[in-house]
Amino acid sequence: MDAAALPASVLLLPRNAVIGFLHGYRATISQVYGDVCKYYPSCSAYALGAVQQHGVIKGSALAASRLARCHPWAAGGIDDVPAHTHFRHDLTSHGFVVPRRKD
Repeated sequence: MDAAALPASVLLLPRNAVIGFLHGYRATISQVYGDVCKYYPSCSAYALGAVQQHGVIKGSALAASRLARCHPWAAGGIDDVPAHTHFRHDLTSHGFVVPRRKD
């Protein structure tokens, strides 16, 4: 069975699993450390947006690159996730990615 034959919601499972992990991290571990990131949005919010827009592989690579830039000597500032030019999904109220509805 090739990827084209799978329903879109199944193909989005890995992305949503990572999004669930990031939500858990932001609700627990991130709260312990507080607001220490020199960038806006915070590194965990950046990772969440990167995975939502670009998927697990590219989003994780973008997040890893951001984490490598975030250190005590970084200048910081505004560093938004690069926009995905062909983002074709919708987001739920909790930030999970779902196939776009055909209304």
